[in-house]
Amino acid sequence: MAIARFPSIVIDCPDPDALASFYGTMLDWKVEPGSDWVDIRADYGQCISFQKVDDFTPPTWPSQEAPQQMHLDVVVDDLDAAEAAVLDLGATKHEHQPGTTFRVLLDPAGHPFCLCLS
Repeated sequence: MAIARFPSIVIDCPDPDALASFYGTMLDWKVEPGSDWVDIRADYGQCISFQKVDDFTPPTWPSQEAPQQMHLDVVVDDLDAAEAAVLDLGATKHEHQPGTTFRVLLDPAGHPFCLCLS
């Protein structure tokens, strides 16, 4: 018997509103505004939360000088189109691209995430 239906992910960041807006738009999930804590939620209930951290230090991937803390893999049908869309939202493409079936980008707070072919 499962204890829970699905996990909630909490991402530390300097500006929860901005990062929730970025991921909410990218995933087409509803943003539930707050101040130091903001949630985005899928229609089926999955939630990602963004928590304000003073003196936030972004990860320095791929080095572990400042560990990546977490990353999301976002499954897409078209890498080029998805990359262009998230760059327009404020992501940046990381210079280190270790594969051909996925792209490593950084969200506006500096967390790595991957766009992966379905």
